[in-house]
Amino acid sequence: MGRNLQSGERLRPVDLARRHGLSTQAVRNYEEAGILPAAGRTPHGYRTYTPLHARALRAFLALVPAHGHPTATSIMRAVNRGAADEALRLVDESHAQLLDDRRTLEAVERALRGLELTAASHPDTASHPDTASRSDTVSRSDTASGPDATFIGPLAEQLGIRPATLRTWERAGLVRPRRDPRTGYRVYDEADVRDARLAHQLRRGGYLLEQIAPLIAQVRAAGGLEPLEAALGDWRGRLSARGRAMLTGAAELDAYLRERG
Repeated sequence: MGRNLQSGERLRPVDLARRHGLSTQAVRNYEEAGILPAAGRTPHGYRTYTPLHARALRAFLALVPAHGHPTATSIMRAVNRGAADEALRLVDESHAQLLDDRRTLEAVERALRGLELTAASHPDTASHPDTASRSDTVSRSDTASGPDATFIGPLAEQLGIRPATLRTWERAGLVRPRRDPRTGYRVYDEADVRDARLAHQLRRGGYLLEQIAPLIAQVRAAGGLEPLEAALGDWRGRLSARGRAMLTGAAELDAYLRERG
């Protein structure tokens, strides 16, 4: 293998750098990091590279957008020390993560579609509280402030869950109802109802509370469901781009493995 590395065309660091739009220092750094095989040396100590080094560099640069810099580095290090199975395992883990990300995106999209159907079925969320829960009850003469505000009982009934479940979600940060200053009862405004419905859809999809919390945070950060649609489109585009990058990275990695022989 050592002789193969030095056979054929000899490349200077600047040659390798120019071909890939890099600095010579970057090429040297990649070699020192184990991303490239060790370079040969001239009698005067200057580095010399070969087409195999160029192939390794192409593979690494293709792997970065597919797997991220740290994983791409680990893949190349494994290949260069002869641990191809470890490199392939790292590739498999990235594919599994991408699949998990796609499933998460699909779950959120399904939840949003469910929210749209639920909102159409229950346009009026304001109601009196459920008398079954003493800590959150109020007389029929009392109403939640705001046209779209509701209490824990009616909201739980709409979702087909118990009021205790909503209190559990509150402790997990999935819903953040305010307290009526006069009665101390929980009051769910329009955003709270949205979050509760989204949480309900995701729970039905098998997601744990700790998995749902960051998704709810994304909805809040986006400012609601409508802005989130654009964010989901961007998310979908990034997943597709990563999937395509994985195909390119796999092809370049395979070529490098074949050339190493």
